[in-house]
Amino acid sequence: MNKTFQSSKRQGPAINNRISAKSVRVISEKGEMLGVLDLQKALSLAFEQGLDLVEVSPNASPPVCKIIDYGKYKYQIQKKQAEAKKKQKTFEVKEVKLRPGIEDHDYDVKLKSIHRFLNGGDKVKITLRFKGREMAYQQRGMEILKKLESTIEPVAKIEQVPTLEGKHMIMVVAPR
Repeated sequence: MNKTFQSSKRQGPAINNRISAKSVRVISEKGEMLGVLDLQKALSLAFEQGLDLVEVSPNASPPVCKIIDYGKYKYQIQKKQAEAKKKQKTFEVKEVKLRPGIEDHDYDVKLKSIHRFLNGGDKVKITLRFKGREMAYQQRGMEILKKLESTIEPVAKIEQVPTLEGKHMIMVVAPR
Protein backbone atom coordinates (compact mmCIF):
# COMPACT_ATOMS: atom_id res chain seq x y z
CA MET A 1 0.00 0.00 0.00
CA ASN A 2 1.33 3.34 -1.03
CA LYS A 3 -0.13 6.22 0.99
CA THR A 4 0.85 9.78 0.36
CA PHE A 5 0.47 12.37 3.08
CA GLN A 6 0.38 16.08 2.51
CA SER A 7 2.52 17.25 5.39
CA SER A 8 3.30 20.53 3.62
CA LYS A 9 -0.30 21.73 4.13
CA ARG A 10 -0.29 23.44 7.50
CA GLN A 11 -2.95 25.41 9.20
CA GLY A 12 -2.23 28.95 10.28
CA PRO A 13 0.42 31.36 9.04
CA ALA A 14 3.93 30.41 7.98
CA ILE A 15 6.54 31.15 10.64
CA ASN A 16 10.34 31.46 10.68
CA ASN A 17 11.93 28.88 8.34
CA ARG A 18 8.58 27.88 6.80
CA ILE A 19 8.35 31.22 4.98
CA SER A 20 9.14 30.53 1.32
CA ALA A 21 9.59 34.05 -0.10
CA LYS A 22 13.08 35.44 -0.87
CA SER A 23 12.31 38.93 0.43
CA VAL A 24 9.57 40.13 2.78
CA ARG A 25 8.10 43.39 4.02
CA VAL A 26 8.79 43.46 7.75
CA ILE A 27 6.78 45.09 10.54
CA SER A 28 8.30 45.33 14.03
CA GLU A 29 6.66 44.20 17.25
CA LYS A 30 5.61 47.80 17.95
CA GLY A 31 3.97 48.13 14.52
CA GLU A 32 6.73 50.14 12.84
CA MET A 33 7.46 49.47 9.17
CA LEU A 34 11.04 48.24 8.79
CA GLY A 35 10.83 47.98 5.00
CA VAL A 36 11.52 45.20 2.48
CA LEU A 37 14.31 42.91 3.69
CA ASP A 38 15.67 39.62 2.42
CA LEU A 39 14.37 36.62 4.41
CA GLN A 40 17.65 35.78 6.19
CA LYS A 41 18.11 39.36 7.45
CA ALA A 42 14.49 39.44 8.67
CA LEU A 43 14.90 36.09 10.44
CA SER A 44 18.13 37.18 12.16
CA LEU A 45 16.42 40.42 13.24
CA ALA A 46 13.55 38.43 14.79
CA PHE A 47 15.88 35.94 16.53
CA GLU A 48 17.98 38.79 17.99
CA GLN A 49 14.86 40.00 19.79
CA GLY A 50 13.94 36.45 20.86
CA LEU A 51 10.76 36.54 18.77
CA ASP A 52 9.34 34.85 15.67
CA LEU A 53 8.88 36.05 12.10
CA VAL A 54 5.23 35.42 11.23
CA GLU A 55 3.79 35.77 7.73
CA VAL A 56 0.59 37.81 8.23
CA SER A 57 -0.23 38.56 4.59
CA PRO A 58 1.16 35.83 2.29
CA ASN A 59 -0.65 37.03 -0.86
CA ALA A 60 0.90 40.51 -0.89
CA SER A 61 3.89 41.28 -3.08
CA PRO A 62 6.31 40.96 -1.28
CA PRO A 63 4.63 39.00 1.58
CA VAL A 64 4.13 40.94 4.80
CA CYS A 65 5.75 39.48 7.91
CA LYS A 66 5.58 40.65 11.48
CA ILE A 67 8.11 40.15 14.26
CA ILE A 68 6.02 38.88 17.18
CA ASP A 69 5.82 36.14 19.81
CA TYR A 70 3.99 33.38 17.89
CA GLY A 71 2.60 31.71 21.03
CA LYS A 72 1.04 34.97 22.16
CA TYR A 73 -0.28 35.57 18.60
CA LYS A 74 -1.98 32.14 18.53
CA TYR A 75 -3.48 32.77 21.96
CA GLN A 76 -4.96 36.11 20.84
CA ILE A 77 -6.49 34.51 17.72
CA GLN A 78 -7.95 31.72 19.87
CA LYS A 79 -9.48 34.30 22.25
CA LYS A 80 -11.06 36.21 19.33
CA GLN A 81 -12.58 32.99 17.97
CA ALA A 82 -13.94 32.05 21.41
CA GLU A 83 -15.47 35.51 21.79
CA ALA A 84 -17.11 35.27 18.35
CA LYS A 85 -18.47 31.83 19.22
CA LYS A 86 -19.86 33.14 22.50
CA LYS A 87 -21.79 35.86 20.68
CA GLN A 88 -23.35 33.34 18.30
CA LYS A 89 -27.01 32.70 18.97
CA THR A 90 -28.05 29.05 19.08
CA PHE A 91 -31.57 27.74 18.79
CA GLU A 92 -32.80 24.50 20.18
CA VAL A 93 -35.86 22.95 18.56
CA LYS A 94 -38.43 21.72 21.09
CA GLU A 95 -41.30 19.49 19.99
CA VAL A 96 -44.91 19.50 21.11
CA LYS A 97 -47.14 16.63 19.98
CA LEU A 98 -50.90 16.95 19.54
CA ARG A 99 -53.74 14.71 18.37
CA PRO A 100 -56.83 15.71 16.34
CA GLY A 101 -59.22 14.83 19.21
CA ILE A 102 -57.45 17.00 21.79
CA GLU A 103 -59.66 18.36 24.57
CA ASP A 104 -59.69 22.01 25.70
CA HIS A 105 -57.71 21.51 28.92
CA ASP A 106 -55.03 19.41 27.18
CA TYR A 107 -54.85 22.06 24.46
CA ASP A 108 -54.29 24.75 27.11
CA VAL A 109 -51.49 22.72 28.74
CA LYS A 110 -49.74 22.28 25.37
CA LEU A 111 -50.21 26.00 24.66
CA LYS A 112 -48.51 26.90 27.97
CA SER A 113 -45.59 24.62 27.04
CA ILE A 114 -45.27 26.33 23.65
CA HIS A 115 -45.27 29.77 25.31
CA ARG A 116 -42.62 28.61 27.82
CA PHE A 117 -40.37 27.30 25.02
CA LEU A 118 -40.78 30.47 22.93
CA ASN A 119 -40.06 32.72 25.92
CA GLY A 120 -36.92 30.65 26.53
CA GLY A 121 -35.74 31.55 23.02
CA ASP A 122 -36.26 28.12 21.44
CA LYS A 123 -37.98 27.16 18.22
CA VAL A 124 -40.99 24.87 18.55
CA LYS A 125 -41.96 22.06 16.20
CA ILE A 126 -45.65 21.32 16.58
CA THR A 127 -46.55 17.82 15.39
CA LEU A 128 -50.16 16.72 15.03
CA ARG A 129 -50.31 12.91 14.73
CA PHE A 130 -53.08 10.99 13.03
CA LYS A 131 -53.69 7.32 13.88
CA GLY A 132 -55.85 4.92 11.93
CA ARG A 133 -59.21 6.40 10.98
CA GLU A 134 -58.16 9.85 12.20
CA MET A 135 -56.61 10.35 8.74
CA ALA A 136 -60.16 11.07 7.53
CA TYR A 137 -60.23 14.15 9.81
CA GLN A 138 -57.30 16.06 8.39
CA GLN A 139 -59.45 19.19 8.19
CA ARG A 140 -59.95 19.02 12.00
CA GLY A 141 -56.16 18.84 12.42
CA MET A 142 -55.67 21.88 10.19
CA GLU A 143 -58.29 23.78 12.24
CA ILE A 144 -56.41 22.99 15.47
CA LEU A 145 -53.11 24.24 14.01
CA LYS A 146 -54.76 27.41 12.61
CA LYS A 147 -56.30 28.09 16.04
CA LEU A 148 -52.89 27.56 17.65
CA GLU A 149 -51.26 29.83 15.07
CA SER A 150 -53.68 32.69 15.78
CA THR A 151 -53.20 32.24 19.56
CA ILE A 152 -49.39 32.43 19.52
CA GLU A 153 -49.17 35.08 16.76
CA PRO A 154 -48.09 37.91 19.15
CA VAL A 155 -45.08 35.99 20.53
CA ALA A 156 -44.06 33.82 17.58
CA LYS A 157 -43.56 33.89 13.84
CA ILE A 158 -44.40 30.91 11.65
CA GLU A 159 -41.25 29.44 10.07
CA GLN A 160 -42.96 26.49 8.42
CA VAL A 161 -46.67 26.54 7.62
CA PRO A 162 -48.66 23.40 8.51
CA THR A 163 -47.84 20.62 6.04
CA LEU A 164 -48.95 17.02 5.93
CA GLU A 165 -46.06 14.54 5.90
CA GLY A 166 -47.36 10.98 5.98
CA LYS A 167 -49.43 10.60 9.16
CA HIS A 168 -48.06 13.81 10.69
CA MET A 169 -49.04 17.43 10.21
CA ILE A 170 -46.05 19.62 11.10
CA MET A 171 -45.69 23.32 11.82
CA VAL A 172 -42.55 25.13 13.06
CA VAL A 173 -42.64 28.42 14.96
CA ALA A 174 -39.81 30.65 16.22
CA PRO A 175 -39.78 33.44 18.81
CA ARG A 176 -40.21 37.02 17.54
